Amino acid sequence: MSKKNKTKDPEGKLEDKEFQNEESLDTEVVEEIETDALENLQSELDREKERYLRLFAEFENYKKRTTRERIEMFKTAGEGVMSSLLPVLDDFERALKELEKGDDDGLFKGVQLISNKLRETLRTKGLEDIEVKPGDTFDVEFHEAITQIPAPEAKLKGKIIDVVERKV
Repeated sequence: MSKKNKTKDPEGKLEDKEFQNEESLDTEVVEEIETDALENLQSELDREKERYLRLFAEFENYKKRTTRERIEMFKTAGEGVMSSLLPVLDDFERALKELEKGDDDGLFKGVQLISNKLRETLRTKGLEDIEVKPGDTFDVEFHEAITQIPAPEAKLKGKIIDVVERKV
């Protein structure tokens, strides 16, 4: 059994010191539990904030990537259409050369008008004409060889002899 010390407080009431000690211990325990709970909640909040920031950054990267892919898709789709129209441009050039030899000036001007309109439309869509003529140096970055023939002259060695068809 424990002894209980009874004391008088300033108002003259008796107090139980043991009860006060237990009450102060309980308060300390409660404060410690509250502090631990607060720390746990704070660390959980920090983890959730970090998770949110990572998720937000990941979503922003996703939006940028899909936008880039969409732009690239439109570019490549346009590139395919333009590549398929290059033989048509070559055919126009051959037709114009043949019509130039003939007597029908109206037919020549009509075909020339259509050819110019097609060229201008493709130019506004980004197609650039690379001027290639016989005698230019062959560059594998821009030119494609369909055959190799002996150079008719020594100065034409490694040069373009004839332009057959345009490519992108």
